[in-house]
Amino acid sequence: MSKKKKKFYKKKGRIIKNLTRSIFKILNEDSTKSYNYKQIAAKIGITDTDGKTQILKKLAELTATKKIKEIDRGKYQINIERKYSIGTLDVTSNGNAYFISDEFEEDIFVPSINLNKGLHRDTVKVYTYNKRGSRKLEADVVEVIERAKTEFVGVLQLNKNFGFVIPDNNKMYADIFIAKNKIKDAEDGDKVVATITDWPSNSKNPFGKITNVLGKPGDHNTEIHSILLEYGLPYEFPSEVEEEAQNLPIEITKEEIAKRRDMRGDLTFTIDPKDAKDFDDALSFTKLENGNYEIGIHIADVSHYLQEKTILDDEAYERATSVYLVDRVVPMLPEMLSNGVCSLRPNEEKLTFSAVFEMNEKAQVVNQWFGRTVTYSDQRFAYEEAQSIIENCQLSEIKSYTMPKTISIIDKEYEVSKEIVEATLKLDELAKKMRKKRMKSGAISFDRVEVKFHLDDNANPLGVFFKESKDANKLIEEFMLLANRKVAEFIGREKGKPSNKTFVYRTHDEPDVDKLAALQGIVSKFGYSINTETKASTSESLNKLLADVHGKAESNMVETLAIRSMSKAEYTTQNIGHYGLAFDYYSHFTSPIRRYPDVMTHRLLQHYLDGGKTPKAEIYEEKCKHASQMEELAAKAERSSIKYMQIKYMQDHQDKAFDGVISGVTEWGIYVEIKENKCEGMVRIRDIKNDYYIFDEQQYAIIGQATKHMYQLGDEVVVKVKHTDLERKHLDFTLIED
Repeated sequence: MSKKKKKFYKKKGRIIKNLTRSIFKILNEDSTKSYNYKQIAAKIGITDTDGKTQILKKLAELTATKKIKEIDRGKYQINIERKYSIGTLDVTSNGNAYFISDEFEEDIFVPSINLNKGLHRDTVKVYTYNKRGSRKLEADVVEVIERAKTEFVGVLQLNKNFGFVIPDNNKMYADIFIAKNKIKDAEDGDKVVATITDWPSNSKNPFGKITNVLGKPGDHNTEIHSILLEYGLPYEFPSEVEEEAQNLPIEITKEEIAKRRDMRGDLTFTIDPKDAKDFDDALSFTKLENGNYEIGIHIADVSHYLQEKTILDDEAYERATSVYLVDRVVPMLPEMLSNGVCSLRPNEEKLTFSAVFEMNEKAQVVNQWFGRTVTYSDQRFAYEEAQSIIENCQLSEIKSYTMPKTISIIDKEYEVSKEIVEATLKLDELAKKMRKKRMKSGAISFDRVEVKFHLDDNANPLGVFFKESKDANKLIEEFMLLANRKVAEFIGREKGKPSNKTFVYRTHDEPDVDKLAALQGIVSKFGYSINTETKASTSESLNKLLADVHGKAESNMVETLAIRSMSKAEYTTQNIGHYGLAFDYYSHFTSPIRRYPDVMTHRLLQHYLDGGKTPKAEIYEEKCKHASQMEELAAKAERSSIKYMQIKYMQDHQDKAFDGVISGVTEWGIYVEIKENKCEGMVRIRDIKNDYYIFDEQQYAIIGQATKHMYQLGDEVVVKVKHTDLERKHLDFTLIED
């Protein structure tokens, strides 16, 4: 399927996204016609000087690489003689692929016979041509320039003198040949890691060697380690990294305290998940004499311990993020740092990096301060405990409380001071005001339900439960958003204008027009609509859609499709704002224990606070790109671990009938999501015996040819488990027909 990308264009002072594609689209409309930069700007819809300057620079760049040609002074034309292009491959599960390059408005189809040993995400050189009898382009891979990966997880099938590793990843279309002397100590049927060492021109299979034996398929740790390694994510720290962490000086000296703002006397507490071990952030709260409030967002000062050009820092950079799997966390930092010296544990002094705000009753920031601090957390709350305070206490009753106040939560009672009750309630009140303003400004509210599992001591799933965001979660979220936004504004804007300082931004582009149109086509089947006429109407109607579907059978499906219509958030030095949050400036400052971009943000912020000059943007842009890629891989690993656990759970429920919702329709079957546990599996068309069904793409349905009975996206059905495949993470259902 083609991946057409159209964008809304940016207002003055912003980076023009997908500019290369936009220029090629204009020049490709008529290859005999030439355009100057003003004509191109007019066609794109750019009117400001800054935008036109970006177009001029891009035209010069494309001319230098001979992708376009300057036929007269300032007049540009597509270079039709250029048939070769460089880009990346997106291989599909059926063995075909798409060639992706900014040079083309649409991704170009590559038939499997034209892949020429190109693999998923490889950087390749292709020859493009018009498909016979069509104006549509196809591509032929002529050279693999760089492999995206050479290590693959799979199962070894062993013969007498050789073996083949059958990759788990369905985008890896070739089994890997393993010579007898390259098998290591692996046995037939083992789950292994194989590294491609060669791919002879006369062989349809790559040659490789086994570098790691993970264990037997189906074993829990084997499968979890397989997931991590499939995405190139480590699950252990090298010994030298652990050793360097253990040898760090951790004493908080008087000399170090003297360099910092001492906030140990301020009422400070953390609110985190009840099973959290690392506490990145804490809040402090002080009532001021003028009636305002001083609120500190205190973040673990990881950069104090994580020094540049050390083994420890190199490892953290490579990992870029902690990985949250269904049964464990694979941390970015060794436990000594993540759960120990950097974690803001209660009743301990900690070195922190803080954003301190004076706020009035309207939740407006009237003063701000950023810098290094030393803090002391008075109490640690789980979200459930903070939620209990919010639900059971009132600000108006504070004076009448006999303290300490006893709060009940589930089957437990605990005592909390009057000051903390008041702070929690006031922070909740301010957070709700900030959230209301943010939503009014056009923020999108994705309050998705998280799937969680009750596990026994051997990590077997005993049950499924859903985790929803409540007021206590949103309290923390709003103050973290505030700190992230204000830090980004502090560096990114000077005297009301964008600064030229290099900084790490968390950006989110505006939605893809075509994806929104596709979403409208689907949700209209359920009686919903989206108004995409303006940015404001798009945000408003998306929020209404998400609110309307909440709690309904189709909610998870619609929410998933809505998220897919959004652009991906990413790290970059080129600020375009954050569409989903409705912020012009946004960074990540609040989680340096688990995100390397936050460490970079801390370092740059301190650098500028010390009066330093702006460093080269190119260096940080490369680091941002790496962080974005690692974040994507971590998210995929997390989803794979959830899918694995869902299938493991369903193995023990093969005799039970489940109510489900059709969440996807394809030419080979329907996907069904079970209501009670969100597990998704497929009912294959060939297994529906009451008629011969044909896929109707327009109606998102399969239709029986004799009975005209229709199974449509969003329909409620009843299914049973037919087959579970833990290795492939695939679940097949049988439809229970009336």
